[in-house]
Amino acid sequence: MAKAIVNRVKAGDLELKEKVVAINRVVKTTKGGRTFSFSALVVVGNENGVVGHGLGKAKEVQEAITKGIEDAKKNLVKVPVMHGTIPHEQFVKEGAAKVLLKPAAHGTGVIAGGSMRSVLESAGITDVLAKSLGSANPHNVVKATFTALATLREPIQVAKTRTVSLKKVFNG
Repeated sequence: MAKAIVNRVKAGDLELKEKVVAINRVVKTTKGGRTFSFSALVVVGNENGVVGHGLGKAKEVQEAITKGIEDAKKNLVKVPVMHGTIPHEQFVKEGAAKVLLKPAAHGTGVIAGGSMRSVLESAGITDVLAKSLGSANPHNVVKATFTALATLREPIQVAKTRTVSLKKVFNG
């Protein structure tokens, strides 16, 4: 598989919306008793083609979410969204998670599972068919979905790479 060109974005002036995908409570048993800590998986996006994900860990839930949001703002990428859907079909394997994304007709909606849905909606994709194969772990599914969206290519970019017209890219 070819190495993907990722379009990184700075958080600067973007108005980002946060979604908490998963919160884990971790218990460490010590001589003095149990110590609780929390990890929060967070997705941020401007619902207009920019999305990011992050993980925050802390002794309190709110602090973990805040750290996750800060981490997500450092990992923003630009996603090509065409008429509310993705430009082409994409299959990605990341760790144990496999993710399949297919473009859908207008009005279909986001047909995807929980953690995948939050990434796709944060990216601003309104019509897509998605299936998570393999792992159900939210961390792996979010990473796989994020990789799938980051490796999508716009038709103009494909036409330039192949040195063919845009009409030929769509019609074969």
